[in-house]
Amino acid sequence: MIADEIRDSLQVLQPTRLEVIDDSEQHRGHSGWREGGQTHFRIRIAAPALKPLSRVERHRLIHRSLGDIVPRIHALAIEIED
Repeated sequence: MIADEIRDSLQVLQPTRLEVIDDSEQHRGHSGWREGGQTHFRIRIAAPALKPLSRVERHRLIHRSLGDIVPRIHALAIEIED
């Protein structure tokens, strides 16, 4: 499952809090949605490695950490907690 892959990939950031939510069902019938979900995700994360970075740098680091997962999903919302 993609949610598990996301969780595993973000462990490199040593998160103190990590929540990966599959929001796909809320987007049923919208662009990018497909049967079986796994298309729209929300990440809530707190990690010391993110604290000194700007918002843009935080998002870039998360995207780099996710690697080839990002092109396989339609939407990714990122909520960073301090």
